[in-house]
Amino acid sequence: MILQTGVSDGATDLRRPVSAYRVTVWRVAGDQAGRVDSWIWSVRLAATRSAASGACRAGHVRVNGARVKPAHAVRAGDEVRLRNGGRERVVIVQQVITKRVSAPAAVACYIDNSPPPPPRQEAVPVAVRDRGAGRPTKRERRSIEKLLGRRAR
Repeated sequence: MILQTGVSDGATDLRRPVSAYRVTVWRVAGDQAGRVDSWIWSVRLAATRSAASGACRAGHVRVNGARVKPAHAVRAGDEVRLRNGGRERVVIVQQVITKRVSAPAAVACYIDNSPPPPPRQEAVPVAVRDRGAGRPTKRERRSIEKLLGRRAR
């Protein structure tokens, strides 16, 4: 239980329990600062807020080179690196927002310095057999394995 001490006149102790699930409200104005997990979600780098928090807890988010917790403050000019879906995103914070916005508005909040995504691999053509031909014979199976580069059994 978390206790919060209030002002005491000496006669009474104003200690009262405070909920462990207390919500912290970040005011974003002037010197803009906000939670890194909320910002990642707001600019659509993560699909959900909990996914952004989970990425922070797992160490997939770095701010200015240091791994951070979800409540870490992010400011304009910070470099945020996010590993998500097998790809690393490198963005420079331009504007801190806490509410999720449309995709075009979100892009205006950061500069994307990410390396280009790897090219998509084309689907491997599947061997096609005539309908009704049945299972491949031992000879056909060996030629298929040789074609696919697999080791023969």
